[in-house]
Amino acid sequence: MKLTLHVWRQKDRSAQGGFVTYLANDIDPHMSFLEMLDVVNEDLTKKGEDPIAFDHDCREGICGACGVMINGRPHGGQPRTTTCQLHMRKFKDGDTIVIEPFRAEAFPVVRDLVVDRSALDRIIAAGGFITAPTGTATEANGTRVPKEDADLAFDAATCIGCGACVAACPNASASLFASAKITHLGFLPQGQPERASRVIGMVGQMDAEGFGGCTNHGECEAACPKSIDVRFIGRMNADYLRARVTRGRRVPQASDGSAG
Repeated sequence: MKLTLHVWRQKDRSAQGGFVTYLANDIDPHMSFLEMLDVVNEDLTKKGEDPIAFDHDCREGICGACGVMINGRPHGGQPRTTTCQLHMRKFKDGDTIVIEPFRAEAFPVVRDLVVDRSALDRIIAAGGFITAPTGTATEANGTRVPKEDADLAFDAATCIGCGACVAACPNASASLFASAKITHLGFLPQGQPERASRVIGMVGQMDAEGFGGCTNHGECEAACPKSIDVRFIGRMNADYLRARVTRGRRVPQASDGSAG
C-alpha cells in the first residue's frame, strides 16, 4: 500500500504547529496503525529527520495511551477499537490520511501527536478511590453484591482513560470518563462511604481542569473504544445533585443529647 499522510508536527507546547505531508510506501495491510507510523519513523530517521512523536504502551487496546485523531475521528472511528488495534486493511491503497492530536484545552500538546492527559489523573485523585483497611484480604464472598450491580460496575470499570470521549465531544467534556470512574465505585457497597464526597470532588476537579459541560450530543459513547454507556452521566448528575443537597446535613439529636 502507498499512502499520503498529513501529520500534525509541533516541537513543544509553546511552538506553533502545522501539518506536514509524508508518503508512506510499502505498507503491509496487516500492520497496525502504530506499526505503520513506526515504518514512517524508520524512514525519517534514516534521512536524518526527527521522527513523529506519538504515545503508545501496551499496543493491545488496554492502556489507552495511543489515542490520536485519524481523519477527524478519535482512534479512527472503528467501533470498540483503539488506535493500536486499528489495522491498515481498513484503508485503501492511495488513501490520504490526516493524523492529529486530541484537541481540548485540558489536553495541551506536548509534542506532535502527544498530549498531556494528566488532567484525567487529577480527576481520579480527587475522589476515585475507596477507604478500606489494609492487611489480610477479606473473604471474597463476605460482602455480597447483587449480580446486576456487579455487572454494571464492571461495565463502568472498563474505561481505560484514553480521552477519546473528550476529543469527540464538541464541548471537550470529560463527563463520560468521570461518570465511569464515579459510578463503578458507586454500584458497590465498598464505595458507599465516600459516595457523596467522591462525586463532589471529582466533578469539581473536572470543572477546574477546564473541561466543557455535557450537552447530550452522544459523540463520547460513539467514540469510546470500550463503549461506556452514556447513561452513566445521568447517574453521575443524580449523585451530584443528591450530594449537594445532603452535604453538611447533621444527624438529628434527641432531647437527651443522643442521636435520634
